Amino acid sequence: MTVVHPISRAWITTGGTGAQNYDEFADDAEITDIITAAPHSALAVEMPHLAPESLGKTFAESLPDAVVRLERDKSEGHYRQAEHVVVLYRITAKDEAPAYGLWSMVDTDQISTSADEPGLVIRNEDVFIAKVRERVALADALQTLLSPVLLLQTGKGEELHAALAEACDAAGEPAATDTDQSGRTHAIWVLGPGAEQDRLTELAGGGELVVADGNHRSLAAQTGGLPRFLAVITTPASVAIQPYNRLISELPATPDELLERLRAAGATVTELPRAAELPAKGTIEMYAGGRSYAVGLPSDPAGTAVENLDHALVERVLLRDVLGLDPGDKRISYIGGDYPVEWLRDEVDNGRAELAVLIAPVTVEDFVEVNLARLKLPRKSTWFTPKARGGLVLAQLG
Repeated sequence: MTVVHPISRAWITTGGTGAQNYDEFADDAEITDIITAAPHSALAVEMPHLAPESLGKTFAESLPDAVVRLERDKSEGHYRQAEHVVVLYRITAKDEAPAYGLWSMVDTDQISTSADEPGLVIRNEDVFIAKVRERVALADALQTLLSPVLLLQTGKGEELHAALAEACDAAGEPAATDTDQSGRTHAIWVLGPGAEQDRLTELAGGGELVVADGNHRSLAAQTGGLPRFLAVITTPASVAIQPYNRLISELPATPDELLERLRAAGATVTELPRAAELPAKGTIEMYAGGRSYAVGLPSDPAGTAVENLDHALVERVLLRDVLGLDPGDKRISYIGGDYPVEWLRDEVDNGRAELAVLIAPVTVEDFVEVNLARLKLPRKSTWFTPKARGGLVLAQLG
């Protein structure tokens, strides 16, 4: 019996609704600009308080606006309905191997967050509870899920990859395509009930599934009491992990005081003659006041491998111990790999931030190993690419 199921009542885009997921942005103004340029983007529904006509309202106050926008998009033909379907997914880009996935529904009671909690779906990162509450409120208002949780199939990844590639090649013209901000083409094909659907859902649920993107969305499904959540199940061969860096908008100390505090905490600090592209594993790079520093943060000899990951050391040593900042402090921005390191340094040079922290990415192999051991990663430590696009396939609840 598989934990992966067809979508009972799906809404399939007819074009123009595809969007980056709500948490992929460094600045809220970017979301407003996208909605202004593409008013049928799913972002207008997912982040209703940032739509131009709703600015000034809180997230909760703008939920009725989200309901109106989604119903308008359906009535104007931007989505079409389908029942008991899974959806084939292929992402292509120049000079990149195709990525594959399967849109489907996954049993919420299979989510596990620790070694002593049974379940085939492994959630692996700490979360910000305020974001979870927003996702719960949105799903409750819309009775629809607009963006998927990205799950890695670790048991039958190679078989699933080959089966999805074969199915997409044989499916003919896609039901819809969408181009993302990086120039990747996202194509979908709707697959109804039958032997092929059964084969793919069985493969997709044929081993432990690790949350690659969507920890907040998966917890929202649990918190909101949803029996199943919308997912794209992909394969290790389809993804890579890019850096997940940090920007600090306002330092509670001068750059020189920061360096002194780091040395006092046991860190090694070396000024770099020129900015590096990205630090090597085991070292972070800090950029402040036009100067770059290689910093080796002190590890905890009694800590686990996860507790001594670069992202964990940044959170514990740099942010908490040295700067006195909680991970949820509004002065901290979590910047995914779609933003190059030059962009982070420009933010500092232009006065919009005071410190950029560059961190080496976690490898896919390390990510899978940590998760299969049911250990939890620090917040915002993995930026998977390519990401599943929101607004292409919706799941109606109830």
